[in-house]
Amino acid sequence: MDLYEYQARDLFEKHGVPVLKGIVATTPQEAKDAYNTLGGAVAVVKAQVKTGGRGKAGGVKLAKSAEEAEANAQAILGMDIKGHTVYRVMVAAGADIAREFYFSILLDRANRQNLAMCSVEGGMEIEQLAKEKPEALAKVPIPASGMDEAVAKDIAEKAGFDAETAAKVVPVMLKLWEVYTGEDATLVEVNPLVQTASGDIIALDGKITLDDNARYRHPEHNELVDHKAADERELKAQEAGLNYVRLEGQVGIIGNGAGLVMSTLDVVAYAGEKYGTKPANFLDIGGGASAEVMAKGLDVILTDPQVKSCFVNVFGGITACDEVANGIIGALEILGDQATKPLVVRLDGNKVEEGRAILKAANHPLVTMMETMDEAADKAAELAAK
Repeated sequence: MDLYEYQARDLFEKHGVPVLKGIVATTPQEAKDAYNTLGGAVAVVKAQVKTGGRGKAGGVKLAKSAEEAEANAQAILGMDIKGHTVYRVMVAAGADIAREFYFSILLDRANRQNLAMCSVEGGMEIEQLAKEKPEALAKVPIPASGMDEAVAKDIAEKAGFDAETAAKVVPVMLKLWEVYTGEDATLVEVNPLVQTASGDIIALDGKITLDDNARYRHPEHNELVDHKAADERELKAQEAGLNYVRLEGQVGIIGNGAGLVMSTLDVVAYAGEKYGTKPANFLDIGGGASAEVMAKGLDVILTDPQVKSCFVNVFGGITACDEVANGIIGALEILGDQATKPLVVRLDGNKVEEGRAILKAANHPLVTMMETMDEAADKAAELAAK
């Protein structure tokens, strides 16, 4: 789960990371009141959306009076930034910035380790910095034992900090590591991490991505979910205990097991090249494929207006294919008139012949059976194109 900037700021403050005061506002009047509460000469009104490029889109504006903060909020609220509607702004205290740095900790899945990235050149988008000046971005693997002072000093040195500045930055790095580990995050990013004219180090902007798989350890994280901005289908799938991610294609995908679903995405994407169709989602129903579970999965996918066909790709293991087939037929009965889009089904594994026989006997008009994954992917892509 990606957090809004104001939520990241609050978690930073909770763990002792130096931050500036910030107040969330959902109306121009609230922004005006927030400016007065902060009591400074300068404040920044910042759109709260889970995407980058806010400044370029006009979603970050300076305010030197309460009236200006109100006017800025009026202009920003309701704005569309890369497909994200702005429902709230954060009015943050201004800072006398002398230098800007970059620092992040992330889960490097490819190398199965945590990775710190740091640069004395902050403020710009990290992708742009990595492309235009890769030598300016230090990438330092964090040992399995974690980040201690020695590791933080090594990061600061490789990033190019002078000794005096490094002595101030290192303690902040350690606090950010506390955020990363203490909140079970997969990303903690500060851009910019600034040094003020008085020499203080402050996290001026923050991004945090929390590991949803660790949410059971953090019941307080449930309060961070923005139901207003969340995708309706993703919420429905989450409530049903399904692993679902919405994409931008036309072929809905259901499978049992993350690896199989990922493979199915690749095969459908390849097959769809000649039809102009793409995968519409990732949906893993897990080990159980009962009628109820299958109905919940199909309900999430078939009610998506962008979906034109659905590919059910199941390998029978603990749950045998005859149970899966009964689940599919049962799901279609449960959905009734809501099920109007063609389903391509590929079964393999335990009791595959029995499963195929059940589907054949049911002879449901929406169901097309295919023997191989490639054939099924091609058929699903073709049906979506029609």
